[in-house]
Amino acid sequence: MLTELSIQDFAIIDQIDITFDDGLTVLTGETGAGKSIIIDAIQLLAGGRGSVEYVRHGTSKARIEGLFILGSDNRELYNIADKYGIDIQDSMVVLNRTITSGGKSICRVNGKLVTLAILREFGQRLIDIHSQHETQSLMDPNNHIRLLDLYSKKQIEKTKMEYTRLYEKYLSLQKRYKELSANEQEMTQRLDLLKFQQNEIEQANLVPGEDVQLEEERSQLTNFERIYTALQDAYNALYGEQKGTEWLNIASQSLQSGSEYDSFIAEKAEELSNHYFLVEELMYELRNYVDTLQYDPERLNEIESRLYEIDRLKKKYGASVNDILEYLGEIEEEMEQLTNKDTHLAKLEEQIYETYQDAYLEAKELHVLRQEAARALTNDIHAELADLYLEKASFSTSFDSKTASGRQGDPKLHQDGFDYVQFLISANPGEPMKQLSKVASGGELSRIMLAIKKLFAKHQGITSVIFDEVDTGVSGRVAQAIAEKIQQISRQSQVLCITHLPQVAAMADIHKLIQKHEKNDRTATVVEELSENEKIDELSRMITGTKLTETAKDHAREMLEMASNYKQM
Repeated sequence: MLTELSIQDFAIIDQIDITFDDGLTVLTGETGAGKSIIIDAIQLLAGGRGSVEYVRHGTSKARIEGLFILGSDNRELYNIADKYGIDIQDSMVVLNRTITSGGKSICRVNGKLVTLAILREFGQRLIDIHSQHETQSLMDPNNHIRLLDLYSKKQIEKTKMEYTRLYEKYLSLQKRYKELSANEQEMTQRLDLLKFQQNEIEQANLVPGEDVQLEEERSQLTNFERIYTALQDAYNALYGEQKGTEWLNIASQSLQSGSEYDSFIAEKAEELSNHYFLVEELMYELRNYVDTLQYDPERLNEIESRLYEIDRLKKKYGASVNDILEYLGEIEEEMEQLTNKDTHLAKLEEQIYETYQDAYLEAKELHVLRQEAARALTNDIHAELADLYLEKASFSTSFDSKTASGRQGDPKLHQDGFDYVQFLISANPGEPMKQLSKVASGGELSRIMLAIKKLFAKHQGITSVIFDEVDTGVSGRVAQAIAEKIQQISRQSQVLCITHLPQVAAMADIHKLIQKHEKNDRTATVVEELSENEKIDELSRMITGTKLTETAKDHAREMLEMASNYKQM
């Protein structure tokens, strides 16, 4: 959820810091106080399109920063963070967006500079903004198949994972087929290049691990004097009169002389005797190794020359000799495929066809599961629409597919199967089913969006849902129904709502008032959280529009009490 929002030098806002909590937070205020400007700032934080017009007049840059706390269902966000090398600690994500007066946009996630596209990837999974004219996901038909799959995740997940595996294999085989069936001139040039590389590597007569052995031998020859001195000094410290082994021998004999009188001395005498023989053996090994050492400047030159040749090959073919030899095997395999191209193309065609058939069967199963999910979704949506006094509205899910070229009517596969899914709505009896984006009435669209959002909120894993005046154009019992539906959504996701309806404001867990003041001869926006008495005054103002009356205050108290009772249901 969004817990902290900081906005500086943005439009008419000079500096505000807003704290948010779980549940439903309502923001109210007079028209022009800056409510929508706050939503504009959050949209930019989610990766929306920026403009220098947002930079407060007379300042060099506008800055927006938001702190989000992730829940246990945000695994996808952690995967995105890993993908871009962004560290998430203590389940916290900080998004930062700066827009300069020169038009530059600077984006950060947890302090790391990112592109606007990356910021948008995070923003779209943290914030879902709904208004009468814009929504981030529900209005876009490209998202409908994903939403349907989320709705039936338990039933569809296993089949979809298997389909994804087969589809990726199918794409990989197609890519290889395309590469192998490129024009003859490209194939000839590629074969010539591979033959040159093969010849260059084979002429080097590389031996596995050769570079490691040569580097070790070079180190020995380069540091011959240090190695010789270290070994000789160690040997001299152990061998001879008044040296290490002689003193160990004296100590061993001393313990042996008293071993028959004390069991501890006997035990330690045996231990020391064993250590003495080990040290004596070590001493002779050092002497023998010294005798094998021989400094050979010609051998050092040979090694340097050989390593130079190997390093030259490393720059072209791999980080080690083993990598180079592995690459040699790969190009030999590719050369064999190019030389026998027709045979391999025929084999690839067969593999592509078999993989397509396997993937198609999984896609067909996905289609069946989605149709079952669509029927259940339709029933649930109709129930939600009835709660919003749209009981005569109709919702349906359309399924379509495209034909794969050259496959005699076989469906064309894509990353989600062969289905192209779209949600359709008819707001009134007798009207044809239309795309969500083509529903004419703003009041109807608002209610339809709320109904769909209510069902998908728990499936999408969105941290914060924002409603910007989605209740415009409604009143009476419909306004109360919308208020109840927004409150229901807030039980599953954090909800921030800008509203002009007292029914919605009364449902708030937290009520914040946005006001516009003059400060140093300039307009500034301030946000304050209302107490219980202040809520009553603000609701009264929303009811009457002008003068506060005792009747309006009594009505406001009654609305708050009714809302409290509803939330406890």
